[in-house]
Amino acid sequence: MVKKQSARETAGEALVKTSPAKKAPFAFVLDELAAVDPATRPMFGCTAVYVGPRIVMVLRARGGADDGVWIATTAEHHASLRRELPSLRSITVFGDGETGWQVIPAEGDGFEDEALRACALVLRGDPRVGKVPKAKKKKSP
Repeated sequence: MVKKQSARETAGEALVKTSPAKKAPFAFVLDELAAVDPATRPMFGCTAVYVGPRIVMVLRARGGADDGVWIATTAEHHASLRRELPSLRSITVFGDGETGWQVIPAEGDGFEDEALRACALVLRGDPRVGKVPKAKKKKSP
């Protein structure tokens, strides 16, 4: 006897077959981080990069001023990181002012070099880079 698929199963399979995975922008960053087995997740039309439980970067190429490699950090580390990554600045997508998220802008002349230096910080386990995300609140039924 052949099992008949439900409409839900068929729709799910169709979704899987017709939704090609988006490629992460700036794939050279993921190549550079391969030794620490990074995981990626979609986040707000970007690609979040995790090493273990820590989010370390977001890769963004959406056609705006904040395109580039976002670094997850805190305000206390901005000055020291800027000495190593001179183009680093706060992202603007969340409004004016300093944010924990800093970006190496893609339009910068030394973008790839600085992005690779940021990868080296992650590979060394530099405590200035990365945050453990807050636990998500459970949705009520």
